[in-house]
Amino acid sequence: MGFVGATCAHELHKVHNFMIFWSYWSETDPCTPLSIPSTELKVNISSSSDVKSLLVVISEITELSIVTQNDNIIKMGCYFYRVSSVIMELESSENTQTNPAQILLSLSDCIYIAKDLFSSITIPDSEVETTMKQLESVIKHMGEVLNLIKSSEEEYFHYAVQSLAKDINGFSFETSEEIHHVQKEDDLYDINDLESSTDDEPETTQVMNYIEPLYETFFCPLTNKIMNDPVTIETGVTYERIAITEWFEKFGNPSDIICPKTGVKINNRILNKNIALRDTIKQWEERNEQATIKAAKSALSLASSKPKILEALHNLQILCRKKQYNVVEIRSIGIIPLLATILKHEDRDLIIATLELLRQLTENDDEDEGKKTIATTVDLSRIIQHLTSKVEYIKHSALLLLIELSKSSYFCDKIGSVTGGVLMLVTLKYRQPVDAFASEKVDEILKNLERIPSNIKIMAENGHWQPLLHHFLEGNEEMKMEMGSYLGEIFLGHDDEIKGYVLETVLPVLVQMVFHGNSLARNVSFKALKQISSHPENGKFLVRSGIASNMFNEMLKRTIYNKPMNSKAEAAAILANILESGSVQLNDLQTDHKMSLDYIIYNMIKKVRNSTPDDLNINFVRILLCLMKFPKTQDIIVSVVEEGDACANIIELLNNPNEELQVVSILFSIALLPFFGNMLADRLCKTRGQPQALLKELQETTAPTEKQAVSVSFLAKLPHENLSLNLALLNSVPLILRKLDQVQRSGARMSKYGSVYLEGLVGILVRFTSTLQDQQFLVLARTFSFTTVFTELLMNTFSDEIQKLSANGLENLSSKTVTLSKPPQIKKLKFKKFYLQKCFSFDPKNLEITPPCPVHKGACSSQETFCLVEAKAVEKLLTCFDHNNIQVVEAALSAICTLLDERVDLDRSVSILLQEKVIHHLLNVIKAHKNESLRQKTFWILEKLLMEGDVDSTSEISQDRFLRATLINVLHYGNGDIRLMAEKILRHLV
Repeated sequence: MGFVGATCAHELHKVHNFMIFWSYWSETDPCTPLSIPSTELKVNISSSSDVKSLLVVISEITELSIVTQNDNIIKMGCYFYRVSSVIMELESSENTQTNPAQILLSLSDCIYIAKDLFSSITIPDSEVETTMKQLESVIKHMGEVLNLIKSSEEEYFHYAVQSLAKDINGFSFETSEEIHHVQKEDDLYDINDLESSTDDEPETTQVMNYIEPLYETFFCPLTNKIMNDPVTIETGVTYERIAITEWFEKFGNPSDIICPKTGVKINNRILNKNIALRDTIKQWEERNEQATIKAAKSALSLASSKPKILEALHNLQILCRKKQYNVVEIRSIGIIPLLATILKHEDRDLIIATLELLRQLTENDDEDEGKKTIATTVDLSRIIQHLTSKVEYIKHSALLLLIELSKSSYFCDKIGSVTGGVLMLVTLKYRQPVDAFASEKVDEILKNLERIPSNIKIMAENGHWQPLLHHFLEGNEEMKMEMGSYLGEIFLGHDDEIKGYVLETVLPVLVQMVFHGNSLARNVSFKALKQISSHPENGKFLVRSGIASNMFNEMLKRTIYNKPMNSKAEAAAILANILESGSVQLNDLQTDHKMSLDYIIYNMIKKVRNSTPDDLNINFVRILLCLMKFPKTQDIIVSVVEEGDACANIIELLNNPNEELQVVSILFSIALLPFFGNMLADRLCKTRGQPQALLKELQETTAPTEKQAVSVSFLAKLPHENLSLNLALLNSVPLILRKLDQVQRSGARMSKYGSVYLEGLVGILVRFTSTLQDQQFLVLARTFSFTTVFTELLMNTFSDEIQKLSANGLENLSSKTVTLSKPPQIKKLKFKKFYLQKCFSFDPKNLEITPPCPVHKGACSSQETFCLVEAKAVEKLLTCFDHNNIQVVEAALSAICTLLDERVDLDRSVSILLQEKVIHHLLNVIKAHKNESLRQKTFWILEKLLMEGDVDSTSEISQDRFLRATLINVLHYGNGDIRLMAEKILRHLV
């Protein structure tokens, strides 16, 4: 259905558009012919114009007709397209009754005139109706030329020509009102409505009528079947050789043999070949087979009814089974594209018959001719989709076709490239309940697909690991390397059973390749091991294989010709992945007697510096960070760091442009804080650009990154009392407060690192409250109202850490309130300064004395003296007593304890706490938590309440039975301090 000279893409476009034309073939419109002067039909064209040039012009005419999207013009283009088949037939015709050259010359006149007329059509156009009439006359003239073609031996061709001529004679364009109507394109093979027959069905029937009838002489009198090897006996009757031989053998006595048909006795059993009859039968078969193929194509292309399509498909199947030559003929005649269209139908019978015929057309296809045609015309994904059909016959037919297709390397690649194709096959293989036939055929297809290595990778990605493992273990060296490289790319999945099987199979080989392979094998194995180890769930399998300790050797000791091998980074990455998986115990890291853990750790720490390659630095630090979790290796690390300048080297890495290296260096520094906190803080302050660089500005709509989160967390966890660091961060407070507000408003706190980032920012603010003895930080806390900030953050319920830090900050601020609280000041009212200076006396009513803080006995405010009472923080702190997190509760208790300091007015302070129902909250703490530190602070507050409280508070405390039981238990089993406190409380309750 393509055209000469068209590109592949263009051909596809034309095939689609011709599908539109054919939908009009069955339409006939009554009309009155309109003729144009014969002079208009004259055109100067040489009779030597070849067929190819005419076909090119016809293709241009059909393109021009499509562009108009007008029904009548498309019909006209359709007639020229149909004439193209007549032209091709005339070129090869041996008909002596017709002058093909003269016919072709006449047709070419019509075609070239039509080309000019089609080119002049513009819709909408006022003159289009005139052009349409001229085109109608050209087509009528073309019909007259077709009537000149005489009958020939090719009866089906003559009938097709006459049918076309009849259609042309009956054509007339519709009224001008309908010329500008644009109709939606229809599908050529609109077989979704196959139940309704088309007007062309009689045409198919008439074509079938020209198949030669069966002659009686073709049949064997014994079998009543057409003979394949006819032989003539003595009586002159012809039989099938096998049949007459079996007849002779029935007679025990040769003299009794008679002719089956005539009954005459036979004196000899000589069988003479009837060559003439045999050749006649074969010629008859060939003629009828060709006619049957063409008739079937006609039935398929005319979108006939379902029964006729099934009959055509059945006839083609029979011909395919009969001999291979018929298969070649069917392929070459253009039936496969028609089958591709029928395959889109949803009728199960049509799908099964089509799939079976396609399978037959690909069998014994040594040169892959049929497969190549299918590849360019049939949608392979549609065949694969039929594997999911609930109709067993459709599924099985699709499998049988795929088996044939997969025998071609070209199709193996095509099948693998279909999205989800291999997955469907693998799913069908393992589906329950098992379909034995389907499973067997799927195995055969998958085996064929293994010829393309990329398909093996796709199978493994979809859970079918056997081919990859087989080729990795048993394949040649090149195949092993390729399969090994795939192991470095494929995720093993989450099924522990499959994962364990795969890893136990490949790990010994990979380890062997690491230690005994060539450079290529080592690179492949390292890549695979790195990929496998990057998934934490694989850690236990890697540990079990013993590869962790081997990586130490590879990382620090491996040499070739006494020179270190370039595999340290890969080995370090694998070891870091295994350690981070959490599946490693310290005894899994045993090394040989020549290399102790002390030696390994010492070498790694000494190599962690800016002069070491980034990837090696990153993995060394990751390993050291993991080893900090084991007490033994932690002691070794601390000892090595203490002896050298490792702290300085680690802090220097914070200025490295590699962000991943910065992150792991910060995390390692955080792990070292309990041992080298002040040393790290001092070194940080002496490093260029630090610590300000750790507070990189955030974009307003950007969520915090991991680096930003760990950076502020590091600054928050450094020793709070380090004055140098606090002074270096002094000017960052406005930025920190702005970021706090920004992250909370934007919703970035819900991002992956949002919570850690916020906690770090709050932690930095809290560190300033630890150095309030310095006037600069006192002014800072007042300027930015730290008491108000922490009080608001106290109700931040999405983060326990922020609540704890806020309570810590309030504790530090409140502890300064007593010293900051001053005697009440007199506020001068109603008098301006210059007036008071002139007055010797004034009315005391014009003076207002600010009432002192009931707790701190002086002038207090939340901003100037950080008073918790003035800041309304007491109630919020008491709410934290009911928290599940012990650290939050303890921090809140510590903050409340500052209100019961000996320097405050205890009576008033206790009174305020009792009004806020502090006893209820304290008793809940005792019931909910058994932490000794928590109980110690709770008992201390209770003792203060009993000493300074009233009778009602004492009664409330004494009536709680759980408290009394707890106090008695602590009295018997507690340590010295808490037992003494319990004893004092019990004395108050007696």
